[in-house]
Amino acid sequence: MARGGALGNGPAPPIPRLGIAPYNWNTECLRGDAEAPGWATAFPQALGLAAAFSPELVYRVANATATEVRAKHNSFVAAGRYDDHTGLSCFSPVLNIMRHPLWGRNQETYGEDPYLAAELATSFVQGLQGQHPRYIKASAGCKHFSVHGGPENIPVSRLSFDAKVLERDWRTTFLPQFQACVRAGSYSFMCSYNRINGVPACANKKLLTDILRGEWGFEGYVVSDEGAVELILLGHQYTHTFLETAVASVNAGLNLELSYGVRNNVFMHIPEALAMGNITLETLHERVRPLFYTRLRLGEFDPPAMNPYNALELSVVQSPEHRNLSLEAAIKSFVLLKNQRDTLPLRELHGKRLAVVGPFADNPRVLFGDYAPVPEPQYIYTPRRGLQMLLANVSFAAGCREPQCQEYAGDEVEDAVRGADVVLVCLGTGVDVETEARDRKDLSLPGHQLQLLQDAVRAAAGHPVILLLFNAGPLDVSWAQEHDGVGAILACFFPAQATGLAIASVLLGEQGASPAGRLPATWPAGMHQVPPMENYTMEGRTYRYYGHEAPLYPFGYGLSYTTFHYRDLVLSPTVLPICANLSVSVVLENTGPRDGEEVVQLYLRWEQPSVPVPRWQLVAFRRVALRAGGATKLSFGVLAAQRAVWTQRWQLEPGTFTLFAGGQQPGQRMRAPSEVLSGGFSVTGAARALHSC
Repeated sequence: MARGGALGNGPAPPIPRLGIAPYNWNTECLRGDAEAPGWATAFPQALGLAAAFSPELVYRVANATATEVRAKHNSFVAAGRYDDHTGLSCFSPVLNIMRHPLWGRNQETYGEDPYLAAELATSFVQGLQGQHPRYIKASAGCKHFSVHGGPENIPVSRLSFDAKVLERDWRTTFLPQFQACVRAGSYSFMCSYNRINGVPACANKKLLTDILRGEWGFEGYVVSDEGAVELILLGHQYTHTFLETAVASVNAGLNLELSYGVRNNVFMHIPEALAMGNITLETLHERVRPLFYTRLRLGEFDPPAMNPYNALELSVVQSPEHRNLSLEAAIKSFVLLKNQRDTLPLRELHGKRLAVVGPFADNPRVLFGDYAPVPEPQYIYTPRRGLQMLLANVSFAAGCREPQCQEYAGDEVEDAVRGADVVLVCLGTGVDVETEARDRKDLSLPGHQLQLLQDAVRAAAGHPVILLLFNAGPLDVSWAQEHDGVGAILACFFPAQATGLAIASVLLGEQGASPAGRLPATWPAGMHQVPPMENYTMEGRTYRYYGHEAPLYPFGYGLSYTTFHYRDLVLSPTVLPICANLSVSVVLENTGPRDGEEVVQLYLRWEQPSVPVPRWQLVAFRRVALRAGGATKLSFGVLAAQRAVWTQRWQLEPGTFTLFAGGQQPGQRMRAPSEVLSGGFSVTGAARALHSC
């Protein structure tokens, strides 16, 4: 229980008399086998995967990740290696809500919507763990539990922060995706650094026992974030000694301590607490049981030949299939934010002069984001390298050596751009600007990046300029959005190893490379729309509670190379009993000249709720491929539970509701060309608790 792994804190020791080997619990699998010794395929960062709005894609990425984690684990065990990141128990996925645009860890999340995060979490957990009836390929661990979403370091440290949250916001925004993780079968949770209404998450009985185990029926284990148990004393000053801290956290429901590498850490005081009667032997049995059950389901204690995953060898790592999946995932993650006068897709580029400029144009290090696997250099394609494969004449200038762009060489940018037929400007943030333990101060492009863009537009002298953005948290690109000199803006997030190949395919609109990603988070129009980081009410945050002023880009927004039309929205039945589900159908047509993909989005609005609710809530989505001129009828189900409101319990209420269906939210200023249909339905009967249906 004391050896959660990390430096001197791991591995868990062997028990020779039982034939139990050492085991390291500390493995990162956010989108590939991260931080483990040796190469691994690097898939796009989590927020980019969320932008794809494709649970099926997340499932395949997670399953490929597990394959490589398992293959490398087999090799490590054969060599007797049990150091950090050699095990099979993943500290992934990250299910915190992107509640603030400046939070440094937004990139690790699935965005701002609890329903989207829940659907992707389900796919990730099931993909990572696999479908074998006896064995799991790798075990999932959902983090950071809970009410965790900044600050990292601005204006205060995450290591001592108290998140004061209303019960309603806790239940409706910060917990649903974690409950979905339990339903999906995750083997573990990681408790977060912060306090929740005064009580540290890793010593929070309401969180770890009453809700997680009592209400949701979770039977797995809870591991602390690294150092979070020590910080109960050292950061929060909630306890007075390590002994008292061990008692508080174990009795609250914590199974495993991941410390800062301290050998004599908090949980090494468990024997003393047991001897004093402050922790019972029965409690210790309850805490240890899921640790060994997880290892059992991973196949550790069976004859090796029984477990098919033991046959996976290093040849599967960076396989052609996995590299192709990384490329596909990058292509599907891109969001087209602007496409003035059909700047994209580009026409034939053979023999044309292409200028690629900016600090992200040819710097592999800044394209990955945090918790990134490390692929072989030969498989890393920067924008410059990818575009050079188009047989175009490519000129290049970074302008700034690093994303902070404090020192700027404008002359070299203008020299590279002058005379080019097409100009690509590659700007953004990277882990130098936003990452774990590093929040941003504002929404601005870092340093001289805006000046770099303006100089490139001026030097382009009317030739097409395309802005490629590499970031997680929203950026203020209002100048680029409004200026006619910027023809197109493509949000690329952190696409990882296949960046350049994906960009080349999407810019040309090759088969299967028409952009269809949608923003998984709102981009504010300015800092005046950004509430304080440390205030945990949801008022003014995310599309569900946004203010009256329009954002720069709304959640769910994204353009396409073709156009779509919606018709024949049918809700059935239009009068529902209180516990009944709603059936929805709608016809989608591709009315444009090109094959493409559309993300169909359904939103629910409560018309007369008895308590505060979101202005509307995403309740279904589907990414659909349609040939030019094609049409398809789509069917969806909206569950009764999705109408529930929190009134100190989940409750279903009678009343009227509106259901919206389209390729975006209703009523947005910045919008795609397609319409949003709406239909009403009513619910009859007396209000009742959701669990009674």
